Amino acid sequence: MKFGIGQPVHRREDPVLVQGQGCYTDDISLPGQVYAAFVRSPYAHGEVRGIDTEAAREMPGVLGVYTAADLDGYGTFPNGLSFKNRDGSPMKKPAREALARDRVRFVGDPIAFVVAETQMEAREAAEAVALDIEPLPAAITAEEAVAEGASVLFEDVPGNVFFDYHYGNADAVSQAFTGAAHVTKLKLASHRLVVNPMEPRAALGEYEPESGRYTLHMGSQGAFPMRAGVAAAMNQPVEKIRILTPNVGGSFGMKSSPFPEYVCLLHAAKALGRPVKWTDQRSESFLSDHHGRGLEVEAELALDAEGRFLGVRIEGLADFGGYLTPVAPLFSSINIAKNVASVYRTPQIQVDIRCAFTNAVPVSAYRGAGRPEGNYIMERLIEAAATEMGRDAVELRRLNHIRPDDIPYETPVETTYDSGEFTALLDRTLEAADWNGFPAREAESRARGKLRGRGIGQYLEVTAPPTNEMGGIRFEPDGDVTIITGTLDYGQGHWTPFAQVLSSKLGIPFDRIRLLQGDSDQLIAGGGTGGSKSLMASGAAILEAADKVIEIGREIAAEMLEAGKTDIEFADGRFTVVGTDRGIGIMEIAHRLREGVSLPEATPRSLDVKHVHASSPSAYPNGCHIAEVEIDPETGVTEVVRYTMVNDFGTIVNPMLVEGQAHGGVLQGIGQALLERTAYDPEGQLVSGSFMDYAMPRAHDAPPFAPFMSRPVPATTNPLGAKGCGEAGVAGALPSVMNAIVDALRDYGVRHVDMPATPDRIWRAIREAKPRAA
Repeated sequence: MKFGIGQPVHRREDPVLVQGQGCYTDDISLPGQVYAAFVRSPYAHGEVRGIDTEAAREMPGVLGVYTAADLDGYGTFPNGLSFKNRDGSPMKKPAREALARDRVRFVGDPIAFVVAETQMEAREAAEAVALDIEPLPAAITAEEAVAEGASVLFEDVPGNVFFDYHYGNADAVSQAFTGAAHVTKLKLASHRLVVNPMEPRAALGEYEPESGRYTLHMGSQGAFPMRAGVAAAMNQPVEKIRILTPNVGGSFGMKSSPFPEYVCLLHAAKALGRPVKWTDQRSESFLSDHHGRGLEVEAELALDAEGRFLGVRIEGLADFGGYLTPVAPLFSSINIAKNVASVYRTPQIQVDIRCAFTNAVPVSAYRGAGRPEGNYIMERLIEAAATEMGRDAVELRRLNHIRPDDIPYETPVETTYDSGEFTALLDRTLEAADWNGFPAREAESRARGKLRGRGIGQYLEVTAPPTNEMGGIRFEPDGDVTIITGTLDYGQGHWTPFAQVLSSKLGIPFDRIRLLQGDSDQLIAGGGTGGSKSLMASGAAILEAADKVIEIGREIAAEMLEAGKTDIEFADGRFTVVGTDRGIGIMEIAHRLREGVSLPEATPRSLDVKHVHASSPSAYPNGCHIAEVEIDPETGVTEVVRYTMVNDFGTIVNPMLVEGQAHGGVLQGIGQALLERTAYDPEGQLVSGSFMDYAMPRAHDAPPFAPFMSRPVPATTNPLGAKGCGEAGVAGALPSVMNAIVDALRDYGVRHVDMPATPDRIWRAIREAKPRAA
């Protein structure tokens, strides 16, 4: 089928988006709308003594100035996780209100907001709000926050550690390390990042007095879960909240959360009786959006004399900023343990991570959400162990791979791999990367005065378990067919692969299929998009809903063809009477139903279906990436000059889209590995708060990619056999690029370089090392 599963169909939305005809939140305007601007804390930590709003209220166009005192009666931002500390006590979850009331906890903490007739009037009035804040000592890093005598952010969180995560059998792990022939130890950091989606956050709130309902137009990662989050923050029943999400220009996890601005807009919309709009400025977004990553660990790998892995032990400290976000601390705790297991037979794994509040921007999920970090830790340990033991790192991986006859494989972190051929995938990648031809390329680089290195990043990710997901199929009056589902496309291109799935199943013409995701009123379930689960969730929901359409259609076709229901079969979009050439297409049935065809009273009058798919298990996408870098030893500038990857994403519905997702993930990984750094000064001021200071990867930083290759082993845990691909590029890029850098510096005796491997950091590593004899 031209538009069936497995075909590289062009994205249907692209002609609209590339011509500037998309509709993003800031493009939406409503009659009578007014504008909000926010007053944010200039201090990282302090007691709020007073807020003087009088001057702002008198400024032109101002309709209202609001503080926390005006928002009494609302709820707090939800965190649905119920984790237990090492000692069995519950994780601390201090509440966060929409506006800081008595204390500010990071530079950018919202304290008040102004609503005015125009955007400029609102911003100018916000600058006139006078704050009386008594500064307090600030703890900017997690290390500072847990130090003895550090200033406490929340009185009920002594020492600023709100979660002391422990996983594993400490006694068994200790025995494994005691009996090891060799132990490798590394200090590793996955530093704090600014998310920086192409589209800043924006929202437009309105209130309907007659129904008492609030409507919020906004970018999100799922209208259905966002409705629940906003309802909790507003202290309203979910049926009083409607979320409308148009096109979304990127998110990477950040827009999945409800933010303080949304409560404020809805409050003002009700108070003023007018729609209220807010669009983040880029400089403001560096302070108002959640950041990502923020983890430092000391990791150990124990091996026997033959090089077999005996155990992994990780002790770490995670930075969560000034408040608890909705999915924190999942990504810097449990997800580290689950993903460090990777593709290797490691009998014992222990992970201990203290999760701390700091006086910095709150941290939440960012592309991969612990999955890249877990794989980065394991791959760096393997390379370091191979160097220390004088072993070949490729052979060390092969020796410890989970074998095909081990599948299904139960890991020590309570996951069960249902599929995968990890050694064969590694070998295919080595061949594609011309591994054996590297010495010639290295010699050519040296002749030009450059250092060249190669690095492997073999990874396996544990996707988020899909939540219940809606699969709605609606036959429209104009002859189109609409898929309704609760995942949400914020750049992935869902419309095309979802249409491919439905077209393959029901034979509906590809160009007649629509997609509806962004209206919470149209959804009866939905987990949103995140954790590389959309195709497993929505794909399964669509297939199951299509089965229901077929059953309804068989009953209707039996009447139209004057046959028994059991004599009707369905294939290639047509219902036929078994053993005859009599039949009718599914689209013809829909047309005749719209025309009011006469049918017996008990016969369905519509093919429409609203179905909820029950959660499927996690899947395990995996792959191997090989990067080659060149380093200028005089300047420290590093360039990724060659990049090869082979991935196992299970069944691939649209290889063109999957390749784009993989390339994008790799470039984000390169950004973290080489460029991006979130820098604070000792007082907690963000000094990398613009694109002049924060180095985002550009097009010229993208490496020359080898032709995209897959070696799929379909998953057995969902109807499509899909495994997810959205975050895997990062998981392969971090270790492959950083391993390549260390390899390039091997003659200098450099054992490890922290991310980001900036020119300054590389230059200093070279200058501080002593070159070994060639």
